[in-house]
Amino acid sequence: MTKLIVLKLDGDFNQGFRVTLEIGSEGERPETEIIGNLPSATEVALMYSDWQSIYRSLSKATRVIKLKRARIDGSLKKQREECRQQASELCDHLNIWLRAEPFFPIREKWLEKVSTTEEVRLIIRAENYQLWQLPWQEWDLLERYSQVEIGLSTLESEFSPKAEKSPICNQLKILAILGNSEGIQVEQDRQQLLNLPNAEITFLVEPQRQELNDQLWEQHWDILFFAGHSQTEGEKGRIYLNQTESLTLNELRYALQKAVTNGLQLAIFNSCDGLGLARELKQLHIPEMIVMREPVPDMVAQAFLKYFLQAFANSKSLYTAVQQARQRLQGLEDEFPCASWLPVICQNPAAKPLIWVGQRRRTNPRSFIWRSLRTVLATSLVVTSLLMGVRSQGFLQKWELASYDYLLR
Repeated sequence: MTKLIVLKLDGDFNQGFRVTLEIGSEGERPETEIIGNLPSATEVALMYSDWQSIYRSLSKATRVIKLKRARIDGSLKKQREECRQQASELCDHLNIWLRAEPFFPIREKWLEKVSTTEEVRLIIRAENYQLWQLPWQEWDLLERYSQVEIGLSTLESEFSPKAEKSPICNQLKILAILGNSEGIQVEQDRQQLLNLPNAEITFLVEPQRQELNDQLWEQHWDILFFAGHSQTEGEKGRIYLNQTESLTLNELRYALQKAVTNGLQLAIFNSCDGLGLARELKQLHIPEMIVMREPVPDMVAQAFLKYFLQAFANSKSLYTAVQQARQRLQGLEDEFPCASWLPVICQNPAAKPLIWVGQRRRTNPRSFIWRSLRTVLATSLVVTSLLMGVRSQGFLQKWELASYDYLLR
């Protein structure tokens, strides 16, 4: 059974954080709860900003709007190496902070209660936006656990009580939006979706806002997918639908809430700088989102979608599929440093993860029925033959005569 671990952090980097750890089995109340603290760590936040500046200076063919392609010259190799070095220093400082003495009871309780062989869903709940940005997957404690993936959430959450659909789906119904694609290849995303088995997909190519709004209101969807340009402004995300229109998710609030009521389980934004989009998850009650925490190179976005859909369509849970796809991006990090940092799940903790069982039902129904019938007939033939053989030898005569005598009396 999957283990669910929730880490709640309340505070800021200047004053420190009050931390609560909850450990339990998926779908059940926590078995363990313990409180600890993390000290102030302004240097961690500053180091992330330093890394972010270097990373964004690379911005080569990303899915951020109006970014010019970086020149390929001798300095690019140096910038990549500088980005890797800064990432390494950031991870070192992050792990020093997470080994602080006030946090030690949290770490020890985790090691005591969680087996390294268990599949783990770790949800980090915090209001502090800088905590969401940190590369939590680089926490050295997680190196012991090969089946752990992280989701982000706010401290407060609420799942729409009007949701009508179970998170278990046989066939996925996907609304795929291919937005403003200036300078990038969103057609690759279309092809990956078309290869997905047992899925009904509706594509909207550079739609008008009203067209998207109507689709969300009038149809039932399991997954909302967006590929194109996006960015975070402050703490709010913006997607670019076409060459002239862009909007925040709040500007689709009523349509998205209706979609959740009708069964929307997952929103995937295969676009840049998506944490601002995910910050609106709480108000919209969307159960789960997958976003990119920073600007994402076009090739990385395409590779992630390919790897994720392959795993998800092969009986993997949503968290495991994201973990495998994210880790496979490490193979691109020679050209795209820190690519495996980018994808992240944002989870409404009041909602259950989407489970897709459609891949187990690819067999033609007639073929399945015929195979079942053949099995029943073969079993019946064997049992009947065995019974007739035993009877012909007289082994059952004694019991048959006794039963007949009993019935006559």
